[in-house]
Amino acid sequence: MEVIRRASHAGSWYTDNPRKLEEELDGWLSAAGLPKSSDVRGVIAPHAGYSYSGRAAAYAFGNIDPTNISRVFLLGPSHHYYTPKCALSTATVYKTPIGDLPIDQEVIEELKATGKFELMDLRVDEAEHSMEMHLPYLAKVFKGHQVKVVPILVGALNAESEAKYGKLLEKYIDDPKNFFSVSSDFCHWGTRFNYTHYDNKHGAIYKSIEALDKMGMDIIETGDPDSFKKYLLEFENTICGRHPIGVFLHMTKNCSTKIKIQFLRYEQSSQCKTMRESSVSYASAAAKVDGE
Repeated sequence: MEVIRRASHAGSWYTDNPRKLEEELDGWLSAAGLPKSSDVRGVIAPHAGYSYSGRAAAYAFGNIDPTNISRVFLLGPSHHYYTPKCALSTATVYKTPIGDLPIDQEVIEELKATGKFELMDLRVDEAEHSMEMHLPYLAKVFKGHQVKVVPILVGALNAESEAKYGKLLEKYIDDPKNFFSVSSDFCHWGTRFNYTHYDNKHGAIYKSIEALDKMGMDIIETGDPDSFKKYLLEFENTICGRHPIGVFLHMTKNCSTKIKIQFLRYEQSSQCKTMRESSVSYASAAAKVDGE
C-alpha cells in the first residue's frame, strides 16, 4: 500500500512551483561550478529555507555523480519530536515538486529487524523539515536515475548510541551504490536561540561565530567523533545536526573504505555586530573516498 509523505514545506520554505524550483536549483548548482565525482559517498548540507541556505547547499549536492548510486540514506535531526533513538519513516514515497523519491522498503525492513529503531508516524515525518530540505536537490541531481531513499530521523542520542548506530550503518558506506545525505545547520546565534558565545579576540561577533564554527568544521574533517563530542561539550555550539554528524563520523571511522570529509562552503544568514542580532550558519561538505 502506498503511503505518501507530502512535500509539507513546499510553498513556504521553498517554492512549490516546479519550473521555478528547477531554475533556482540549476542556478545555484551552476554557480557552485563543482566537478562531479564518483568518489563522493556522502555530503553534509544545511536544511534552512532555500532563500537562506539554498545557495550554500549547492556546494554539497553539486559534487554528486549519480551514475552508480542507487540508494540515498538521509540522516536528519529531530526538531519537534523527542526520541533517544533513531526512527525510520513509515512512508513508501517522499514527494517533491520536481519528482518523487521512493523509499527503499527492503533496507527499512532490514534496519527494523535489528530492533534498534523506532518508527515515526506520518505526522512526525511531515512536521520535520531536516530531511525534506535535501529532497529537491536529490530529486534534481538524480533526475533520470533510479534511486531510492532510506530516511532516518536521528534523535537525541548519547555518545554511546551514536557509536552504536554508526556501527550498525557502517557496512552500507562500503557499498559504492549507497550514498549518505547528512542534514545540519551550524551555529544558531542570538538571544532567541539562547546562545550568545562571544570571544572578542576575533573582532566582530560574526567573526567570533565563524571562528567557532570553523573550529568545529576542522574537527569534523579529522573524522574523529570523540573530538567532535569534546568540542560540543566545551563550547556548546548550537549545531542542530550534531547527532547525525556524530553517527556519520562513527560510520566513516570504522568502515573499510577510507573516507575523508572536506568542507567546501561556509555562510551566515546575516553578520551579527550587536548582541541584539541573530544569525544561523550554513556549512556544506563532501565525504570522499581517500585515495592516499
